[in-house]
Amino acid sequence: MNPDRQRRIEGVIALILFALTIPLANWLIGNVGTVCVPNGPCLVPVAPGLSAPSGVLMIGLALVLRDIVQRRLGPVAGLGAIAVGALISGLLAPAAIVVASMTAFLLSELADFAIYTPLQKRNFVAAVAASSLFGLVIDSIVFLWLAFGSLDFLAGQIVGKAWMVLLALPLMHLLRRRDERLGLVAA
Repeated sequence: MNPDRQRRIEGVIALILFALTIPLANWLIGNVGTVCVPNGPCLVPVAPGLSAPSGVLMIGLALVLRDIVQRRLGPVAGLGAIAVGALISGLLAPAAIVVASMTAFLLSELADFAIYTPLQKRNFVAAVAASSLFGLVIDSIVFLWLAFGSLDFLAGQIVGKAWMVLLALPLMHLLRRRDERLGLVAA
């Protein structure tokens, strides 16, 4: 297969997966957890003695997938993915968290984009790590404050999202090595 065609196909797959993480995260928050707080989120354990709203796992993954969309399809597609993600978030989020979800999504993904873009050419894996970690902190603070009026679950949010980013980093390293072997260049 032509490397350019392969890059585009992989980019579209990453874009679809990215778009799916948003409604899944919002659904998880209201429906899946070891405990569901009345008028609050459903929680999952993310470390011993530490819980977080269950959507955190998908948001950590979304930050990484958006970086892959940009690597495969370019910065314009990366920004387009952010716009589509915000729209999906706004349309599908429960009414009680729609503003929090959209605002946190937009701010965290734009921060991720701003950090990832200049770093990606020098060190792809470091760019994914730095941009995702910065983005997940912004997402956590903004979402919790706007959705629940407190930062009670902040540590759990950060740890839960960081787990997904950390689990993805070895895969990003393998992706970069595969790209080099196949002659695939970032868009």
